[in-house]
Amino acid sequence: MKKILVTIIAFISFLTTQAELVNMKKAGAEATGKKLNTALIDKAINKLNANGGGTLFFPAGTYLTGAIHLKSNITIELEAGATLLFSNNFDDYLPFVEMRHEGVMMKSFSPLIYAVDAENITLKGEGTIDGQGKKWWDEFFYVMLDLRDNGIRDINKYQPMWDAANDTAAIYRETNEDYVSSLQRRFFRPPFIQPIRCKNFKIQGIKIINSPFWTINPEFCENILIDGVTINNPLSPNTDGINPESCKYVHVSNCHISVGDDCITLKSGRDLQARNLGHPNENITITNCTMLAGHGGVVIGSEMSAGVKKVTISNCVFDGTDRGIRIKSTRGRGGMVEDIQVNNIVMRNIQEEAIVLDLKYSKMPEEPLSERTPIFRNINISNVTVTDVLIPIRINGLEESPITNVSISNVNIKNAKRPSSFKNCENIKLNGVYVDGELLKKD
Repeated sequence: MKKILVTIIAFISFLTTQAELVNMKKAGAEATGKKLNTALIDKAINKLNANGGGTLFFPAGTYLTGAIHLKSNITIELEAGATLLFSNNFDDYLPFVEMRHEGVMMKSFSPLIYAVDAENITLKGEGTIDGQGKKWWDEFFYVMLDLRDNGIRDINKYQPMWDAANDTAAIYRETNEDYVSSLQRRFFRPPFIQPIRCKNFKIQGIKIINSPFWTINPEFCENILIDGVTINNPLSPNTDGINPESCKYVHVSNCHISVGDDCITLKSGRDLQARNLGHPNENITITNCTMLAGHGGVVIGSEMSAGVKKVTISNCVFDGTDRGIRIKSTRGRGGMVEDIQVNNIVMRNIQEEAIVLDLKYSKMPEEPLSERTPIFRNINISNVTVTDVLIPIRINGLEESPITNVSISNVNIKNAKRPSSFKNCENIKLNGVYVDGELLKKD
């Protein structure tokens, strides 16, 4: 009897310690996509966080919201048929918060899904999150074309806010001239999902569409798992798929990506600011993914000033991307890309290069060797099949910093329109690389 009583007490204790699940529809969330649920979502997150954590469960329906700020031990779960629909009113992403935009730390619009200094956060389920990015894309183009005063768009109220929130002199000083020109715009679209300095962040199963800017963009995080995620952004400016930046222990697997820019990109920040922060992107695994539309399949850089190292890319398919494997940087970045392993890749319909390593990405003028000089070395690429490509392989180093120690082996390329090229590179080993039946040799 005593043993049974102990078992019952233990079972009751188990039940009472389980994390709470909040059914958001039952909690009062409006599910027709017409009324903002931001305050209710924020209240539920704060309550669960105060009680040790739990799950916000969204049943089938459409839930309109502004920025969601996640905290430790919080899960968002979307049932099949559920959509988190993010507002396209820019004011719903104010006040400005600490964030990173194209490798530069600043204060700007809140990412749509955001977390800072938190741990044990999960986004999962079979539902969809929709960033309604078109208004953000349109604004970007109007600012780029300097059409702000034509009465159609007006972002002038955000520019003084950005100036007041940021040390603009420092940002100009810490970034290259290729970025300084973009600072004249002062309209920086937010990433869709950007956790900063978080641990144990997971995204599993969900579909993500219409991102305003980069889609999944963890910053300075540890232990990131992105598994079974579908990302679909139409032709649109800079809507990269998955961009881990200055992170470590990242695993990306079983994802399907079609976007307006690079599908997966590894970065570590831009120029002097990033070199001073000193957070490389390292211990990254990318496997079993399919990439369709995008400027690149898997890309490293160009913002890699704190370094990218210890990366494995395997068992992926690129079909229709502009480039396949692309590693890029420029003078002024500094930083080092090294210890990269690429294996078992199938490419088809590649519009530019299948494999490209380029240290002259933005054509910065020549300068002496210094901490501003980027370095590429120790890169191994093997077991690659390519059909229909413009340029098979292009390696383009700097005169003062040749690309070194690159091994490319067991590669079969068919229907190439132009020859490969190798400039300013040393110790390049080609073994069993065939282009249209001919063994490729480096001149």
